[in-house]
Amino acid sequence: MDKNIKKKIEAEYEAIEKVLSSMPETELSKLSVLELAGVATLLHNFYNGLENVLKQLLDQHDIAMPIGPSWHRDLLISAKENEFISQSLFIELGKYLAFRHFFSHAYALDLFPEKMEPLASGLCA
Repeated sequence: MDKNIKKKIEAEYEAIEKVLSSMPETELSKLSVLELAGVATLLHNFYNGLENVLKQLLDQHDIAMPIGPSWHRDLLISAKENEFISQSLFIELGKYLAFRHFFSHAYALDLFPEKMEPLASGLCA
């Protein structure tokens, strides 16, 4: 693996670890709207970090980066097709992708702890 790409991936993993260590241990239903928005941001950051790793892997293997309005979904599909991730991980990450899309287009007042709890719990498992 190219040393530059390896350093970029390691930096992404460090950032992802910081996100994971920042996740609250409290049930999300007990958080304020502001705290819940913070958790939503952490979930969003987690998925963005994974996307950055996948982009580096595509680059390393000279695989074209998806473009267009569905590039986030297509990136995940490409990672599965190129066997960077398993089918089961593809399904699991699809949930975070869906949340990333929702979060990017929603208001903080539209966040529901009961819908976010499985995602947050999945990161801390």
